[in-house]
Amino acid sequence: MTTKKLFKLLVSTLAMTLLLSSCASGPKPEPRAFASAESAIEQAVLSGAEEHAPTELTRAREKLAEARHGEEVKQYEVSTYLIEQAEINAELAIARSLVAREREKVARQELKYKQLHKRLAKAYGEDFAP
Repeated sequence: MTTKKLFKLLVSTLAMTLLLSSCASGPKPEPRAFASAESAIEQAVLSGAEEHAPTELTRAREKLAEARHGEEVKQYEVSTYLIEQAEINAELAIARSLVAREREKVARQELKYKQLHKRLAKAYGEDFAP
């Protein structure tokens, strides 16, 4: 193959690659997708994620910011993926917050149980068995 033919092949391959990569971005994310992710982040905050799941909440916020940037630079497929990741991280933050709150409730109940057990043992003797 001559150098001229090789150069033409290289240029045509490069042109096709650029053409295909510009088409591969996919459709622009729906505005409601951003709203859904924002809502999930708000719900995470309301569930106590700032205290109980700060890492997941931060990741959700970062992913949403990256998704907005991806939309600005017309990387729609990446943006859509990042929106989904933001929602997933927000949902994880909600779940971890709920688990943490339930664990706190259990710890309070255990403390009440121990206090009650001590009072009953004091009233009925050390051999008291619940």
